[in-house]
This record gives sequence, C-alpha cells and structure tokens, in this order.
Amino acid sequence: MLGFDRSAARAAWTVALVGLLVYLTYLVRTTLFVFVLAVLFAYLLTPLVDLLNRFLPTGTRTPALALAYVIFVGAVVFAGIQIGTRVFDQTRQLADHLPGDVAVWRQARMDAPTTLGGYEVQLVDKAQLEISRRATDLVSALPQAGAQFVAVASSLIYVVIIPVLAFFFLKDGHLIRRHLLDVLEEGPRRALLDDVMADMDALLAHYIRALVGLSLMAFTMFSIFFAIVGMPYGLLVAAFAAVLEVIPMLGPAVGGITIALVAVISGTHPLTVVIFVIAFRMLQDYILSPHLMGRGVELHPLLVLFGVFAGAEVAGVAGTFLSVPALALARVLYLRLRKAHAAAHLT
Repeated sequence: MLGFDRSAARAAWTVALVGLLVYLTYLVRTTLFVFVLAVLFAYLLTPLVDLLNRFLPTGTRTPALALAYVIFVGAVVFAGIQIGTRVFDQTRQLADHLPGDVAVWRQARMDAPTTLGGYEVQLVDKAQLEISRRATDLVSALPQAGAQFVAVASSLIYVVIIPVLAFFFLKDGHLIRRHLLDVLEEGPRRALLDDVMADMDALLAHYIRALVGLSLMAFTMFSIFFAIVGMPYGLLVAAFAAVLEVIPMLGPAVGGITIALVAVISGTHPLTVVIFVIAFRMLQDYILSPHLMGRGVELHPLLVLFGVFAGAEVAGVAGTFLSVPALALARVLYLRLRKAHAAAHLT
C-alpha cells in the first residue's frame, strides 16, 4: 500500500532547495564575486581603521574610515607612480627585445655543448611559440576592440563599487551581524550561528591579510635580489610573481618557472637565481605562509589543487582565487556543526 513518507519528502524538499540555491548562486556569480571582493577589501582595511579610531576623539567610525581611505588611495597612487611606471617601461622593453634575446640565446646554445640534450632549447622554443601565438591573437582582436569598449568600460565601475561596498561593510558590519543573529531566538542554534560567524570572521581576516603580506614579501625579496644580480626586467618579473601568489600552489610554480626562463635567456646567473627561488619558496611556503595564514586555513595540498582546478572550471580566475577561502569556510562550518552535534548527544 502506497503511503506518504514525511521524512523522505522533507529530505527531497531540502535537496531541491539546496539545488535551487546553488543554481541561483551560479547565475549571480559576478555580483557575488564583487561583494566578496568588497568584504575582503574591508578585512584588509580593518586594522588601519581600528588603529585610527583609537586616536580620533569621535563617537563613530566614519572619520577613521574616511582617513583610512585617504591613506590607502595615497599609498596606491604613490606605488603606481614609483613602481607602476617602471613596470610599464620594462614591459615595453620586454616586448621589444624578447625575440632578439631568445634568438641570441638559442644560437649560443646550439653552438655550445649542452648537458640536457637540447631540451632547454626546445622548452624555450615552445615558450616563444606560445607567446607569439598570444601576440597574434591580440593583434587580430584589435579591430573588435572598439565594439567591446563599452563592455570593458562598464566593468571598470567595479573599481568604484568595491571600495564603496567595503565602506558600508566596515561601517555597519556589526549591525549586519546583529540582524542575522536576531533572526533566531536565544538558544543553541543562535549560539551556533554566532560561533560560526566568529570563526568565519577570523578566518577571512587572516586569509586576506596573509595573502597581501605574502605577495608583498615576494615582490620585495625578488625585486631586491634581481637588483643585486642585475637581472633585466627584474621589477616586472617580481611584480608578476607577486600577483601569482594569490593563486594557491599553481601561481608560485608558474612564477618560479617564469623567473628561471628569464634568467636563462638573459644569462643572469641562472643557477644562482634558481637556488634563490627554491630557497625563497621554502621560506615562504613552510615558514611564513603557515604562520600568517593561521590554523583555520590549513588544507591538504590535494584538496587545494582540487579547489583550484574546480574553481577555474566554474568561475575562471575568480574561482581559483576564491577556492581556498571557500574550502576553508566549508571546513570551519563542518567542524562547528560536528562539534555542536556531539555536544547535543552528550546532553
């Protein structure tokens, strides 16, 4: 005899709602990414805002927020003038001189005896071919640039929207948290939600500040070392490696290979450069990164790689950037729920 199973119906209804939520999240992924960037930007400025708020004799955080934004914009403009212009110049020089440098290096390697059976020449040839293909694609796409200008310009508005959203998160973050808690009545569920939000708050704060710190460390160390050894395009390569620090595992690997290729082609002490890159990676990955990230972001390398590739398939570069914090947040939520479940069984 057929009957109605309420537990099965409830489970099916829950699965349907979760699936619908995931689908809607995918549809608005661009907007969500903007809001996530705004939240991370707010976490980045929070220490500066808190510091200024201690010294400003006001009853609100607004003056501290305004001063923090002025300081941040000033720092960005100063860095753009002092570093950005030099990076741009080195980028133009690299585009002009790279084919000739590769040709000279290749001819020298063909004339000299090799210890790697010519594989280094093949590797550089493949890299040069790929660069040439990308350059050709770029040139062929130039006629369509005018038609796409409006779309690109509309995307630039996010540069303004993200700091504005971050301002409201910094100003009213505690009110948002309180309103979320007020949805639930006093009891175990509200306490669990409070604990979960506190864990997520600490995790995201550690993650974004550690990420910026690691990128700055990579840029500083590489730029100083390249200046000492006289490596051409050193500031450009250091900036490139610093940007790649935001992509877990794969980014530093690509940056290291790029540095080695530039050192080999330019003949700037390639063995010394490779040794320095390996030593820096050991310092960064095994000492600085665990210390800055904290225990909340500890994930197995296999899980990190899965998240990076899966995030790239789902949302491209944004997915790779958000894969680690998303996995870390899921881990925090799972641990909190398991702890709450165990406590409920004990009582």
